[in-house]
Amino acid sequence: MPFFPRSASAERQADNSSSGAARRIRKTGVVAAAAAVVMALSACGGGGSAQSDDGPVELRFSWWGGDKRAQLTQEAIKKFEAENPNIKIKPEFGDWSGYWDKLATQVAANDAPDIIQMDEKYITEYSSRGALLDLSKYDIDTSKLDEAALNAGKSEDGLTGIAAGINAATILANPAVFEAVGVPLPDDSTWTWEDFGRIAAEITEKSPKGTYGAAAYGTDEASLGVWLRQDGKSLYTSDGKLGFEPADIAGWWANLKQLSENKAVPTASEVVEAEAAPLDQSGLATGKNALAFWWSNQAPALEKASGGDLKILRFPTKTGDAADAGLWYKASQFWSASSRTKHPEEVAKFINFLANDVKAGETLLADRGVYPNSEVRAAIEPKLTPADVKVVKFIDQIKDELGEAPAPPPKGAGSIQEIIKRYTSEVLFERLSPEEAGKKAHDEMKSAISS
Repeated sequence: MPFFPRSASAERQADNSSSGAARRIRKTGVVAAAAAVVMALSACGGGGSAQSDDGPVELRFSWWGGDKRAQLTQEAIKKFEAENPNIKIKPEFGDWSGYWDKLATQVAANDAPDIIQMDEKYITEYSSRGALLDLSKYDIDTSKLDEAALNAGKSEDGLTGIAAGINAATILANPAVFEAVGVPLPDDSTWTWEDFGRIAAEITEKSPKGTYGAAAYGTDEASLGVWLRQDGKSLYTSDGKLGFEPADIAGWWANLKQLSENKAVPTASEVVEAEAAPLDQSGLATGKNALAFWWSNQAPALEKASGGDLKILRFPTKTGDAADAGLWYKASQFWSASSRTKHPEEVAKFINFLANDVKAGETLLADRGVYPNSEVRAAIEPKLTPADVKVVKFIDQIKDELGEAPAPPPKGAGSIQEIIKRYTSEVLFERLSPEEAGKKAHDEMKSAISS
């Protein structure tokens, strides 16, 4: 099953590594409108941190992720507290599925955590409503951060997010499935979407029933974003509008429908069933898919789940030139802060530690993606697992092929994934043609980000 068809970005499974609950981007299940409403209702007021008259400052820190992430993050907290005995960090964490509803409720009640793990989908929503602190006003060193990752957290509202990690969209291949049917791995520097479909269909034909050459894409805006960028379009424009027309998304769905008809990807009902599976039961991990769409930071957890070696591939292109893949470095998550925190200096000190201190890097390693700080990245490489090193090398390998980072999702964009997922299902079940779905979906998306 693909990464995109769940992140995000973006992402009930996108970032929970090790525990077998690593969440893929294609399953956000979040209604951004709810967050928008409660934020609109929230009034200015006090933050959620506390300090006794004679005790240390207490900062609340919230994040989503699995058991392994919780363990690593709490170890990093201990290292920070050891050096800063007058600052205590109170962890608050859970899985992706309930994270955003909880955060929206907290913001509405003037009870937001001081430090917030933020996602690309919602940073504009929260920033534009004044819920996030402008970190540029505080002592946080950004000189060693990758420029694209740093810019991803900037907007007209200031620097409201420091990238916690960087990812790239990838296709992961399970070589064992290829070897079992005698199909060679593709050359990802030259392969096209036609090659992708042909190879996937051949693997399905030569495999036992229930095994497919590829997982289906189609339930997340990131995969659509790659497709659009390869056509010179974009999901969003810099002024917060849609950057494509109905015919553009119709072509994306037409390609998926063709893959389905050729049995290159699972049936519609199997796609729906696969959507709910945890990472360790995904088609790639269980050997039921030879190829699947995932973010790069998910590769180590998938490799562990599969019990074998996985290969990281570039996306296929429409020209056969890897430089036309339209990929970019994505901030996997951000370190953000509540604008209502009572202790912004202490908050900034903690975020600076997470972003720039080697001790934090040696603890967190690549759990949230490749470290954006180049010096920390170099320092911790000897401690990375072979799978994590593979990801770092891939990130470095594609550096000269990247396009400009896409425009950030505008307000209301949190609902886009659900719109895409719903119409993907309509196309796969043949209840709508790609053209009909394209027009209806485009209208709904336009309404979502303009309301």
